[in-house]
Amino acid sequence: MHDSKQIDAQGFAAAANAVMILLVDDQAMIGEAVRRALAGEEGIDFHFCSDPHKAVEVAQQIKPTVILQDLVMPGIDGLNLLCAYRAEPALQDIPIIVLSTKEDPQVKSAAFANGANDYLVKLPDSIELIARIRYHSRSYIALQQRDEAFRALRESQQQLLEANLVLQRMMKSDGLTGLANRRHFDEYLEIEWTRALREHSQLSLIMIDVDYFKVYNDQFGHVAGDDVLRRVGAALADSCSRSSDLAARYGGEEFAMILPGTSPGGARLQAEKIRRAVEALDIPHCRPETGSPVTVSIGVATVIPVAGGSSLALVEKADNGLYMAKGNGRNQIGVEQ
Repeated sequence: MHDSKQIDAQGFAAAANAVMILLVDDQAMIGEAVRRALAGEEGIDFHFCSDPHKAVEVAQQIKPTVILQDLVMPGIDGLNLLCAYRAEPALQDIPIIVLSTKEDPQVKSAAFANGANDYLVKLPDSIELIARIRYHSRSYIALQQRDEAFRALRESQQQLLEANLVLQRMMKSDGLTGLANRRHFDEYLEIEWTRALREHSQLSLIMIDVDYFKVYNDQFGHVAGDDVLRRVGAALADSCSRSSDLAARYGGEEFAMILPGTSPGGARLQAEKIRRAVEALDIPHCRPETGSPVTVSIGVATVIPVAGGSSLALVEKADNGLYMAKGNGRNQIGVEQ
């Protein structure tokens, strides 16, 4: 008889046909008889527990592939012990072969009802005992390997899903600012144009351009220029108050914001909010007005789409508003009526 050993659950599952037996019986002579019957068998690890009150604890420690369980033991009901195994998540699937002193249909029925997988009158000949032990062990190990493979598959599927979500976000995002990129902007504008056309609702667009950005780049370099774009992008993202609003980097130093279901007045207020947020960044500039910070010029347009129209018309209107803002001195908002 061997001392109990702690076996990692994944360890025995990986050890293809390793068989680990736990015999629970209060009679040492039964333990010795079973040990001798198994002594010449390769790949079978035998453990004996003579104290039924410690059986559940020992089973949790060694993780057997089969439990041999006597039904009649002093101080404990063998049927209750079967239930105790099944109440433990780590033991609930381990095959249990009940050992009984007689072939009693009522006892056999009760044993199966309380969680036994097999029933033997002790002691059976070694050939039958070993055959049943190996059969139940193989079934249990196959179950564990199947469950492990299923878990691995689920983990792999989850990792693939997460990777795809990250890839989708990357495909829709601008690498510098983290805002929606031009491709996503174009797709979203078409979606909202179609929705507004169907619902006869207003659709607003804001076009934003960083004032004198080329001058800033020439003076401070592209690294500093990229930082300006990132900070302006963050200001735009912070100004989005609804999940339906989309802030995007339109190209170069140009940004845009799509505002579904927004009136001209609401779009004008949102544009002013953006203008002030960028000005409040207080990023020093070397533009003609000495001491002035980095600012933006903004164009605003609102339409109710009509059949046969195009979202490009909305972009053109917002662009015209942007040119008006620039022509009138920058750091302001232009609205084409």
